[in-house]
Amino acid sequence: MTKETSPTPHANQPEDTPALRQLYADFKDNHLNPLWTQTANLMPPHPRPKAVAHVWEWGALYDMAVRSGDLVPVGRGGERRAIGLANPGLGGRAYISPTLWAAVQYLGPGENAPEHRHAQNAFRFVIEGEGVWTVVDGDPVRMSRGDLLLTAGWKFHGHQNIASDPMVWLDGLDIPFGQQMDVGFFEFGPEVVSDLSTPDLSRAERLWGHPSIRPLSRLEEEPSSPLPAYRWVHTDAALREQLALEDEGHNVTLSKGHAAIRFINPTTGKDVLPTMRCQFHRLRQGAVSVAKRDVGSSVFQVFQGSGHVTLGNARYSIKKGDIFVVPSWIEWSLEATTEFDLFHFSDAPIMEKLNFARSV
Repeated sequence: MTKETSPTPHANQPEDTPALRQLYADFKDNHLNPLWTQTANLMPPHPRPKAVAHVWEWGALYDMAVRSGDLVPVGRGGERRAIGLANPGLGGRAYISPTLWAAVQYLGPGENAPEHRHAQNAFRFVIEGEGVWTVVDGDPVRMSRGDLLLTAGWKFHGHQNIASDPMVWLDGLDIPFGQQMDVGFFEFGPEVVSDLSTPDLSRAERLWGHPSIRPLSRLEEEPSSPLPAYRWVHTDAALREQLALEDEGHNVTLSKGHAAIRFINPTTGKDVLPTMRCQFHRLRQGAVSVAKRDVGSSVFQVFQGSGHVTLGNARYSIKKGDIFVVPSWIEWSLEATTEFDLFHFSDAPIMEKLNFARSV
């Protein structure tokens, strides 16, 4: 190693000598790195994410999804017509953050996405449309506007669209985390979904979809929620009642005019998936959320209304369908121009289980 490429000495570093340069050259030849030249990068005083805050506009996303529908078939091999959101700071990989994947998936009229399963956990959030059923381990689950649909790891799943219109939704997965940890498995299932029926309620919803009621035949804890669909009618009612109680003088909202809920696993009271947290926010017109900073990353999609998000020192106008990412330790806050609803998911369960979670 020449003097020009040697690590730059700083406080408490050894004197730059031919012997030290030879030592560094030997380190490089043997795939070694001295900690004393790397400490500032390996153990910074606070998170310094490579991922950057970014907003994707729904109009552009939807247009490209429609064009993909015209040009790209859905079926075995490609499996899904899903467009991954690539964080500009992560080198072109289709990762919205180092731990999270977000994609816009498009299924045209009459199309059938074949079944497969994978170790990664997944969910779908529907911003608009009707007519698609996702079949999870042989159980058809209706997908409708505002619904959160779960596909826990290693469950077979496929989709069919029986409507005359296409449907587009948000996919969220823990693909980057799984790839970094080398835990991925994948297996093909039937080329056509195993149950083509279209019930209003899936069998799992009929068993688990009753507030605060649990079947005695299923008392064991499950790592992922056995309830495959969290319906908009319940989400909307919970948010509406929080704000109504605030009007009555009860302190039940996160801050003035800011209601929020978390979707939970009914067998544990914890997160719906072991690696991802799903939440929903509603801000009254004119409300401003408390500024927050978290270890780990978050993704939001505007469900309805319009407003602004502040990400670090930048302020963005956002409206229905827009998606934005909050990297680790970047301060964020929301402002509502109209009544403002946002779906929110994050890697918080990973951070908490590993004892890395921190918020201010």
